[in-house]
Amino acid sequence: MLMIRRNRLSICLFIVALTTIIKHAYCDCSSTNVTRKSFPKSFVFGTASSAYQYEGAVKEDGRGPCVWDTFAHRLGKVIDFSNADVANDHYHRYLEDVKLMKDLGVSAYRFSISWTRIFPNGTGKINQAGVDHYNNLINALLANGIQPYVTMFHWDTPQALEDAYKSWLSHQIVNDFGAYAETLYQKFGDRVKHWITLNEPHTVAAQGYDIGIFAPGRCSILLHLFCRAGNSATEPYIVAHHLLLAHATAVNIYRTKYQRKQRGTIGAAFDVMWYEPATNTTEDIEAAQRAQDFQLGWFLDPLMFGDYPSSMRERVGDRLPKFSAAESSLLKGSLDFVGINHYTTYYARNNKTNIIGFLLNDALADSGTITLPFGHDGKPIGERANAIWLYIVPRGMRELMNYIKHKYGNPIVFITENGMDDGNSIFKSLEDALKDEKRIRYFNGYLENLAAAIKEDGCNVKGYFAWSLLDNWEWAAGYTSRFGLYYVDYKNNQKRYPKNSVQWFKNFFNPTC
Repeated sequence: MLMIRRNRLSICLFIVALTTIIKHAYCDCSSTNVTRKSFPKSFVFGTASSAYQYEGAVKEDGRGPCVWDTFAHRLGKVIDFSNADVANDHYHRYLEDVKLMKDLGVSAYRFSISWTRIFPNGTGKINQAGVDHYNNLINALLANGIQPYVTMFHWDTPQALEDAYKSWLSHQIVNDFGAYAETLYQKFGDRVKHWITLNEPHTVAAQGYDIGIFAPGRCSILLHLFCRAGNSATEPYIVAHHLLLAHATAVNIYRTKYQRKQRGTIGAAFDVMWYEPATNTTEDIEAAQRAQDFQLGWFLDPLMFGDYPSSMRERVGDRLPKFSAAESSLLKGSLDFVGINHYTTYYARNNKTNIIGFLLNDALADSGTITLPFGHDGKPIGERANAIWLYIVPRGMRELMNYIKHKYGNPIVFITENGMDDGNSIFKSLEDALKDEKRIRYFNGYLENLAAAIKEDGCNVKGYFAWSLLDNWEWAAGYTSRFGLYYVDYKNNQKRYPKNSVQWFKNFFNPTC
């Protein structure tokens, strides 16, 4: 009997050992130090997109033109001379893409609604075909167990409002945005429980009205050499002011008329680089803080505290608009959660001479800070992705989450965008393009630091959205930049192919190691 038991034990140990060998033969455990189990059970994972970068179909079903339609068709505004008239054809292929999300294993999808699909002229008569499309998309997501996180404005301002009153330069847009937002609550609020009013208002103000490389392309740098019109010293602040008031107006409408019945939450998404002082000197430490004040603080301080950062008040002076007491009260606390779009980290150093700022006379120089991805020794802060601005610095995620925790009282945070791009080379085969090991390293590093910020530091982060499910039209970079988990073959009817990062995420959600 003892011999039989020993034989059974030996057989069991052999089976366990064999199973372990087989498991590790088919699972690359070395590729990840973080899995779904590293996060709380209620934590939300999804992918993110925007209407203009994904949908295409720009002249179909009553959609009106937006400022990016106009801008992208101007010669020289997009690096590869492309436009988003087709993009990745998500408008027609959303059912296919929802199936990809379900197969990937995510439980949420962040997408934006095209303002001009609902109101072709920005205001006035509702376009029912646009309402029907988003109803169909929302219903398809819910039928597949995927929660919609809906962004109201992702940069595609109606061209009609730009023509009528210069859109975000006029206070009139605050009222028009409020009416648009209320229409969305009425049409979709019974099913949409997570609203994001604005995506990256800082990018709109800085890229669109300071340096003019994004729509509507306004600036005054070097006496309008790069832009037809604009004032880089004043317009970014005016635009930001109206964006903030539009957000607060939309939130006030939701909270007073719809939130109690619809039981949803509402916030905004901000683009945030993390800034590390280039040295441990006081002047560089203070410079890094000013850089953050002129980026995240520019928008989050008014929404948390009712006014702009003191450093902005001091350095911008009368060019920075003032909030009335009523506006300040409307702004303060107008977030149920904070959306953070975080991609990279730069060094910050004090700009002692500010000669460039004096010559250009633009708002970006007002912080008195120089931010670069290179140290004093010339070495990059991390490995570069494809985009000239995107360096892989995973520790920045944890540092940023802790900064928000301590400065803003540990609010609820969603990482509404995070990801990296590969180049779109005509010399790279499809087989090689699907081997995106750098992207896998990126996600592994950033998610590992995010998990540590939550578990070890107590940061109140509730969800994460990868940018992006699909390769897409990447604004001024056109189709030269590929951020997707799925490769889109633009020369073959936008066919989707899973990159290696798709399998990585599947293993992340269902770890077998």
